[in-house]
Amino acid sequence: MSKILKSTKDIKVHKKTYDQVIGQEKALEVVKKAAKQRRHVLLIGEPGTGKSMLGQALAELLPKENLKDIISLNNPEDENVPKIQSVFPGKGKEIINNLRLEQMTSLKSKNIFFIIIIILTILSPWWIRNQYGDIMGAASLIGSMILLAIFVIFFNLSKKMKSSEKGLPKLIINHKNTIQPPFLEATGAHAGALLGDVLHDPFQSGGLGTPAHERVVPGIIHRANKGVLFIDEIATLRPETQQELLTALQEKKYSITGQSERSAGAMVRTEPVPCDFILVAAGNLETVQAMHPALRSRIRGYGYEVYMNNDMPDNLENRKKIAIFVAQEIKKDGKIPPFSSNAIKEIINEAKRRSNKANRLTLHLRDLGGLVRAAGDVAVEENSKLVEPKHIIKAKEYSKTLEHQLADKYIKNKKEYEIIKTKGSIIGRVNGLAVLGTSPHFSGLILPIESEITPGGKKAEFIATGSLGNIAKEAIKNVSAIIMKYFGEDIKEKYDIYVQFLQTHEGVEGDSASIAVATAIISALKKIPIRQDTAMTGSLSVRGDVLAVGGVNSKVEAAIEAGLKQVVIPKANEKDISLPEEKKAKIKIIPVTNIKEVLQHTLDLRKNKNFLRKFK
Repeated sequence: MSKILKSTKDIKVHKKTYDQVIGQEKALEVVKKAAKQRRHVLLIGEPGTGKSMLGQALAELLPKENLKDIISLNNPEDENVPKIQSVFPGKGKEIINNLRLEQMTSLKSKNIFFIIIIILTILSPWWIRNQYGDIMGAASLIGSMILLAIFVIFFNLSKKMKSSEKGLPKLIINHKNTIQPPFLEATGAHAGALLGDVLHDPFQSGGLGTPAHERVVPGIIHRANKGVLFIDEIATLRPETQQELLTALQEKKYSITGQSERSAGAMVRTEPVPCDFILVAAGNLETVQAMHPALRSRIRGYGYEVYMNNDMPDNLENRKKIAIFVAQEIKKDGKIPPFSSNAIKEIINEAKRRSNKANRLTLHLRDLGGLVRAAGDVAVEENSKLVEPKHIIKAKEYSKTLEHQLADKYIKNKKEYEIIKTKGSIIGRVNGLAVLGTSPHFSGLILPIESEITPGGKKAEFIATGSLGNIAKEAIKNVSAIIMKYFGEDIKEKYDIYVQFLQTHEGVEGDSASIAVATAIISALKKIPIRQDTAMTGSLSVRGDVLAVGGVNSKVEAAIEAGLKQVVIPKANEKDISLPEEKKAKIKIIPVTNIKEVLQHTLDLRKNKNFLRKFK
């Protein structure tokens, strides 16, 4: 890549969002169809894979329809049912300004007339008395009283005019300067914000209240009219809110009412307000189960469902896409310097490592973008004109996930108190490997496991302690079958089996610890010690096959950080290892296919050289 470009300065960044989408070609194709035919879309995938970006892309692809301003007006027949009027963009403000100007002009004329009357009322009795005597003065005084009465009448009229001024229409949707169809995000919005609301009026009595039509507040669904409404984690909306959203989706119009029954706003319900939007709902697999069935059915019947990619093939074309992504993030941030070609290579290697799969690049681009910005910040602190690989390496330390930070403390504390053993051989004790958190935010850690076997009582027991007890029980069942196959012993009939995960805390995922549990049990049963400089990960089948697991890169890194000399992994995961050469050099990685190979590399067989002969 260094032959092609010197830095991200040489990379052209697309202006349109749909041209910036990376690795989600199928989803982008669906979005284009949805924009053309105005279809709804449900995007399912892990966080940070580009769901909101696809929603923005859909809005950009929509045809330039004529947007409308929406006005709320007083209803003379029933003030609790405000009228709704749609006008051309920019016309709404113009109408309201013209009405306000007319009222101000009229009020100004009336005020001049009031002043004249006041002057006449004050001066006329005095002047007439001086000119025509007391009798005429008295008559003029009576006339002044009549004029004063007229003044009072006009004063009352002015109050009515003031009330009329308060009754001016309210512009609730303004598209005067809008060119692109709107894109509105409503993730986490409460019912009032999403569906609209009518504000509470603390002065609703005594003639001081605000007219109902002026208290109307449009919802996000109304502001998204003729555009796109994006809602991530849609299942977090309350069921009744999802139902109302479905109604708006179907009717393409929705009346605004108060969302609180205790407020005066709940008495108000406007005429239906246009809300002809395209819904882009998003979430993970749990979302599908939790969202309102009718809402999902509506999307399926009038739109598309798409499962987002988590990674893409590691080839030249996609590596170029990662380079473009880096350039995009730099432009969006606007505060970090360009990346050198070597720095781009380092980001690509990180994308490969984070995929946790062979020949794949991660599409958790939000997290990768975080690393880009962190590396840029390091470069800025060092007054570097370009971001180099050294800045990325430093940034990785600064930007460790919470899971990674917890894993580091976990390993440090266990080593300090000698809970993690890295030397010698011990019967029934093994260094398993697990992950903390979930993909892509997990980190590897050492999972010490101990097993003890005692003669069984009247009823044999499997006793597994710690939060991973259920996993241990599953592994015990598998190892029981393996021992019966190779040794002809039914351990369920003869022994009580104890398995303990030492100081395991919440958040640890240990489904891949079954070969470690099996090794600990076999070691305890046959009194053969296990090498403590070795860690292992892998899932065990009932036939003794070692199956692939997840997070193998993170687990190997944990073994390295713990100071272990070798790590046993499933053969199927060998191709998934993507670590810097300097890290690989610190540990011996041993791929295995079955339990015999596991025992061969992990048991100390110096005193039991013939043990493995029973395994064919």
